[in-house]
Amino acid sequence: MILQSIRERAAINRKHIVLPEGEDPRSIEAAGICVSENIAKITLLGREDVIKRKADEGGFNLNGVTIINHRKSTDFPDLVRLYHQLRKSKGVTLEESEEIVKDALYAGCLMVNLGMADGCVSGAVYSTAAVVRAALHCVGVKEGFHTVSSFFLMVVPDKKFGYEGTFVYADCGVVIEPTIPQLAEIAIESAHSFEILVGVQPKVAMLALSTKGSAKHAIVEKVIKATETVKARMPELEIDGELQGDAAIVPSVGEAKAPGSTVAGHANVLIFPDLNAGNIAYKLTERLTGGTAIGPILQGLAKPCNDLSRGCKAADIVDAVAITSVQASA
Repeated sequence: MILQSIRERAAINRKHIVLPEGEDPRSIEAAGICVSENIAKITLLGREDVIKRKADEGGFNLNGVTIINHRKSTDFPDLVRLYHQLRKSKGVTLEESEEIVKDALYAGCLMVNLGMADGCVSGAVYSTAAVVRAALHCVGVKEGFHTVSSFFLMVVPDKKFGYEGTFVYADCGVVIEPTIPQLAEIAIESAHSFEILVGVQPKVAMLALSTKGSAKHAIVEKVIKATETVKARMPELEIDGELQGDAAIVPSVGEAKAPGSTVAGHANVLIFPDLNAGNIAYKLTERLTGGTAIGPILQGLAKPCNDLSRGCKAADIVDAVAITSVQASA
């Protein structure tokens, strides 16, 4: 199972991950699991008495887990100064910075920026929009890129598709209507994410309602131009488009509709033309196949800060920590 492999890889090079939602019982349980299974070093942000009480009530072992009330920490002024430095050009005052950094989500992301932690995982309580905003303001975008997007690591029971049933789907959670440059960056980052997490060569399909000119529409043209942009930036990357969904993953259909393509019929990274299509596709894939959807995982950031579903379980947080740790090791 790919998730077990990711946990094992995280344990080889243990990273320090901060969980800003430290008072949530799911974070507390996950922190104990991560440390006991040697997946990562964990810091929970929150009031120590509250966290320990909830740990006792839930029967969670926090041996080896660091707990920090960031508002009372000696590092708090440094976090405030950094945030002010990052945002003063936007008119944010030092006093406003202090109020903002009282929010544990911002404090956690700033800890990553300062190197006090290798990554941040939140979203059990915070919305995706809040997580992305904090990460953008506190960590920023990867050098040479302009777009922060997300992907789902999809694992389906039928191993004849993708790489042994494993795919990256993007973008399914952040960029609603990507422009041509944004779609190209989503494809590049998704290929990189697949290679990091799965450890095999990505084969990227740029999806549309058409395969190789079978239909004409502005959205198809956008996909074609984004594909051309990626090929110009990364000529070594195996990428093809525009491809319909069946042409992307079914070998016989790929051969019939896009003969000679090294990607058609063998894609393991699926790039959707917009978030509407991506979000629908990942949810249908998960429900109709009985598969697993891990994410949304953020990409395009200078350092890893990842999101969770607000309906997540402790095990989902553990997986997100492992993924964040592997990203931090790349």
